[in-house]
Amino acid sequence: MANNPVFMQPGVYEKTLSRDWSTGVFQCSEDIESCCCGFWCYWCFTCQTADEFGELSCLPLVDICLGGCVKPVTMSVRAVMRRRYGIQGTLCNDCVCSVFCSPCVWCQMYREMKRNVQPITFVNTRPR
Repeated sequence: MANNPVFMQPGVYEKTLSRDWSTGVFQCSEDIESCCCGFWCYWCFTCQTADEFGELSCLPLVDICLGGCVKPVTMSVRAVMRRRYGIQGTLCNDCVCSVFCSPCVWCQMYREMKRNVQPITFVNTRPR
C-alpha cells in the first residue's frame, strides 16, 4: 500500500480560468450571419454548433423535450465551453443567460468557437 496519496493524476492539468468571453452575449454585430441563422433557424443552428463543438448534434433538441424555461443542455454546453477555453464565469450566470436569451447564448458560443479554432499542422519527421 502506498504511503503517498496521489492528489492529481499524472498528465491531467487544471486550466486556469483567466479570461472573459471574447464577445458579449448581445454583440451580434460581431457576426451578423451566425446571428441571423441563430434567430431564424434556431434549432438547426444549435445542432450545428453542438456538432462543431464535438457534442452529439441532436443534443440541443433535448431542451425541447424538457420544456420549461430552464434549458439544461444550453447551460451545460456553455459551462463546458467556458471550462475548455479557460473563460471565467459561474453556473448561475450560465443559467440566467440561457433562460433569458438562449439564441444569443448560442451565437456567443459559436463566435467563441470560431476564435479558438486550433489549426492542424502536419509535421513530416521522415528524412527525404
